[in-house]
Amino acid sequence: MSRAEKGKKEYFTIDLMHILSSVWKRIWIVIVCGVLGAVIGFSIAAFAIPPSYSSAIMLYVNNSSLSIGGASFSISSSEITAAQSLVKTYGSLLKNRTTLETVIEKCGVDYTYEELYSMIETSAVNDTEILQVRVTSNDPYEAADIANCIAEVLPKRISEIIEGSSMAVVDSAVVNLNKVSPSITKHVVLFGVIGGLLSLAVLVVMAVMDDTIHDEEYILNNYDYPILAKVPDLHMSDSKGYAYYKKSSR
Repeated sequence: MSRAEKGKKEYFTIDLMHILSSVWKRIWIVIVCGVLGAVIGFSIAAFAIPPSYSSAIMLYVNNSSLSIGGASFSISSSEITAAQSLVKTYGSLLKNRTTLETVIEKCGVDYTYEELYSMIETSAVNDTEILQVRVTSNDPYEAADIANCIAEVLPKRISEIIEGSSMAVVDSAVVNLNKVSPSITKHVVLFGVIGGLLSLAVLVVMAVMDDTIHDEEYILNNYDYPILAKVPDLHMSDSKGYAYYKKSSR
């Protein structure tokens, strides 16, 4: 490659030490933005998002017998390979439209099927035959009422669909005044980190785009020109006493 071609090529180097130094001088900006982000996160969690409460019931699933056609078979829940499959089956029966509409009517709540569906979670307790049904609502008393209505409706619904099946209430729902969401701590940490990282990213970009000549080392590292003299700036508070100049665009 000829010298003329080399001269036409432009190189862009990143001085990591310059970036770190520039960011460190403005680290207070990162701290302030982090604190502001934490304050915003606290305000959102404490005032903007309605609190949610949950109540749960526990039901024991029992299959003492099963009728297929005219024949009856005896089946114990402990003989079923996976208790998790039972939970999925009964959970699906709970969250179908007919069952939930019955719960809405019995409990007298003003929810659609879709809204109530999103408020209910089902799970197995330690992979046993005990089914846990958890209801989450913005009203702790309403959450307990709906859960107890489910405890009344679901066993009857199961016995109507699956012959020989029964459910017993292990634990009824009680009012829980401790909110499950939103978490103020999580919001404060999350928004604080986001605020700090965003400000840090801005400072890094500003340092990369900075084309100011700060000292003779910048010229020695980036250009092949010798330094003949230094012009001190007597008005600067910098201990080095160097004047700052902008590179010419020419």
